[in-house]
Amino acid sequence: MAEKILRNINSPADLRKLNKTELKQLAQELRRFIIDIVATKEGHLGASLGVVELTIALHYIFNTPDDLLVWDVGHQAYGHKILTGRKDIFDTNRQLGGISGFPKRSESEYDAFGTGHSSTSVSAALGMAMASNLKGETDKQHIAVIGDASIASGMAFEGLNHAGMTKANLLVILNDNAIGIDPSVGALKEYLTKARVGYKPASYNIIEALNFKYFGPVDGHDLDGLLKVLEKMKQINGPKFLHVITRKGKGLKKAEEDQVKYHAPGKFEPATGELLKYDTDGLPLKYQDVFGFTLVELASSNEKIIGITPAMPTGSSLKYMMEAFPERAFDVGIAEQHAVTLSAGMATQGFVVYCAIYSTFLQRAYDQLIHDVALQNLPVIFCLDRAGLVGEDGATHHGVFDIAYSRAIPNLMIAAPRNEVELRNLLYTVQLGLENPIIIRYPRGRGVLKEWKLPFEKIKIGKGECLKQGSEIAVLSIGNMAGNVSEAIAQMSEKEKLAHYDMRFVKPLDEVLLKNIFKKYKKIVTVEDGVKKSGFGSAVLEYAAEAGFKGEIYILGIPDKFIDQGSVVQLQEIAGIHVEGIRQKLESMI
Repeated sequence: MAEKILRNINSPADLRKLNKTELKQLAQELRRFIIDIVATKEGHLGASLGVVELTIALHYIFNTPDDLLVWDVGHQAYGHKILTGRKDIFDTNRQLGGISGFPKRSESEYDAFGTGHSSTSVSAALGMAMASNLKGETDKQHIAVIGDASIASGMAFEGLNHAGMTKANLLVILNDNAIGIDPSVGALKEYLTKARVGYKPASYNIIEALNFKYFGPVDGHDLDGLLKVLEKMKQINGPKFLHVITRKGKGLKKAEEDQVKYHAPGKFEPATGELLKYDTDGLPLKYQDVFGFTLVELASSNEKIIGITPAMPTGSSLKYMMEAFPERAFDVGIAEQHAVTLSAGMATQGFVVYCAIYSTFLQRAYDQLIHDVALQNLPVIFCLDRAGLVGEDGATHHGVFDIAYSRAIPNLMIAAPRNEVELRNLLYTVQLGLENPIIIRYPRGRGVLKEWKLPFEKIKIGKGECLKQGSEIAVLSIGNMAGNVSEAIAQMSEKEKLAHYDMRFVKPLDEVLLKNIFKKYKKIVTVEDGVKKSGFGSAVLEYAAEAGFKGEIYILGIPDKFIDQGSVVQLQEIAGIHVEGIRQKLESMI
């Protein structure tokens, strides 16, 4: 489709010059533009396709950027980015040096708030609205667009609860497509499903009970209807709520039919939506699948095993246990705090609970990790997927803080397997009887071994392993960084001078092994894919000070800054923890 209208749209001001017939044509062009770019560059597809008409209507009716628009989650914001001056660089989306895949304040004045995690929009937009009241800007509009999975989170309800008791000029728009990354779950989802067909389960609805003026449900693909209702709501002061029904993946048949897969489908044929086929035969399995398949294997012989995940059954591969043992595996929705404390509650009753959660999302439940799990010393097993640099999702999603933020918590152990066999054996070991909670962290993507399903072996808690002897320098790695270190050493001419230890555990540290290392080597290098501040290297430094080590210790890890998007290899190079960066550091020390 020739972009007759979209090519002339460089800002919402251009958009507002169009008539309604042209707006409908623009919707078709915008949808096709998103499909064509994402087909080759990859990214989050389905959510943005579902809100094309809503995006156009919002920028047409409201005076953005003076009126403030917050997208929750940013998966929906591709059309918004294209219409707000980023059309010509949209093909750099999620790439190194390009635009972010999520709204980002430093990127555009139209991005009122950064939203990489969910359920923050109501609180943020309410804060903006209350600030506008304090400044006397009574005509300013504040809009939060939130998905039906995001609104089920506790934080969203905290915001709604507060907003209903204010005079804030706040419009909350519920983008209801019955799916987040996976299908939405919970009683609220059932309530919204009934609301779709006009059924009132009580004499009032839940939103009106929170003192919002409720409108809807309305068809999110009826552009004329959206324009009318938004114009009407623009004239109403105070908190109001618009329930919009959309279809995720709208406009691409394959994306509508398989909304889970086409949330972020990878590369595909833009005309048909057919996924491009890659030959994965013989390639190592993804770490998440090693976790998922191993958990099913363990659960088949241990009826005490429970699996819990907050809204990521596909992303964490807990889906395999949900299929095999549906009575013992639970998706609790976007509710990380609830997931952690639910796990704690089940652990009090003698169950072996594996809480599968992305590293970046465990940050959202830090108090529960401390107060509900570690303080009570409940042996919950946290399986932290996407630990380390995750690539194109960027700063909001990198799992680089978990070692630092969890190392300070008493009772909590931290392990990081270097490969799939180690992961498998750790998962096996912790269900044999655990006295403390533990974090097992592993990276996004494929592993390094083709043969991973070996007989289980028990791992000694808190014990590291020497992978290579050497004469001058000891390199201590944690987790999958062992691979980069081994490859770097293999490329060196004086490799016999380098020893390599896989420490396996950040906490408890293998102090016996460290004492032996301190006696033998005067130069030590630690390598991690987490932040250097308070991380694994810091733990080694702390113990070295206690032990009176007089040699040199160098820490390689993520520097004290937020790392933007790019491929994992590119980002490791920026941090200096890629193979060549490690090799150069070691060469300089010999």
